Parts: sequence; C-alpha cells; structure tokens
Amino acid sequence: MSSSSIHAHPAPVLADLLPGARVRDAVLIGVYALAIAASAQIAVPLPGTPVPVTGQTFVVLLGAAALGTHRAALGAGLFLGAGLVGVPWFAATGGATVGYIVGFVLAAFVVGRLARARVVDSHLGTAGVMVLGNVAIYACGVPVLMLVTGMGFEAALVAGVVAFLIGDAAKIALATAVLPYAQRLLPRE
Repeated sequence: MSSSSIHAHPAPVLADLLPGARVRDAVLIGVYALAIAASAQIAVPLPGTPVPVTGQTFVVLLGAAALGTHRAALGAGLFLGAGLVGVPWFAATGGATVGYIVGFVLAAFVVGRLARARVVDSHLGTAGVMVLGNVAIYACGVPVLMLVTGMGFEAALVAGVVAFLIGDAAKIALATAVLPYAQRLLPRE
C-alpha cells in the first residue's frame, strides 16, 4: 500500500465505532493512558535486571492497534508526561524504565499507523506489527537502561531485551489472537 493511499482514505480502527468524535477521542486518550498506568501497577521483578515484567507492552500494542495513530500516540504521551511531572504510576525502577516508556509513544504511533493501513487485518500482519512495536520499545529502552545503570551494550541487551523475549512473545501471541476478530466489527468501505 502506498503512502498516499494511507493518507487519502485511512482505514477505520475499533475506536472509530464510537460516536462524538472530539469527546470520544479525549475519553479514549485518557482511558488508554489509565490502562497503561494500571498495567504498570503489577510489576514482577526478574533477577539480573532492574526492569520488571508488567502488562504494559500488551496494553500499549493492542490499544494502539484499536485506537489508531494519533489517539494512541497522544494516550501514551499523556501517560509519559503525567508520570514525568509526578503522577505516581510508573513502576518503581529508579529511572531504568524511562526509555521503555518513551518507546511506548513511538510504538503506539507505529502500531496505530499500521493499523490504519490495515496491516493488522490478518494474524500474520498483526504479529508483524506487534513485533515492530516491541522493537520500537526496546530501541528506546536499551540506551536509557545503559545510561541509567552504567551497563555496557551487551549487558543491557541481555537485561533489557533477552530477559523479556518469552513474555513479550506471549503478549504478542495474545494480541494476535484477539485483534483480528475484534477488527471484524469495523465497517468496510
């Protein structure tokens, strides 16, 4: 699909089914930020890494596919911004996860954009989009993890990516199973 066709007639996402565009968008952005925050409240520490296991990547990726580009990026940005100004909803990690949270904004934009381009209309497409979203999160998270902890690249890769591959694969598999069925609710042009 060409870039011009993405801009000309973006495909609807699940959030487009709700009436009242401005109010709907504001509510969805706020609810998305709150869902990301809620998914951070259960943080399971892993040995050898300051980054805990949470449900945040699942919420970020699936929510972005359902909300589309702008609502998802704004919601993830609201979560980040509110946390940075003191709302106590980040998992307590001494700053080791800030890069991952910045990555949520990038991942939300990328996944939301690809959902609008209908790349998530199949299980394979959804899995690929979710993997790209996860890569965006890792790409932002690992450098900040290195900066905050003083880890070298290899150590940060092990502590900040390898330790999470199985869990993230399970989250992607769940999102891949759920999203295409939910997308069938959308009207087709």
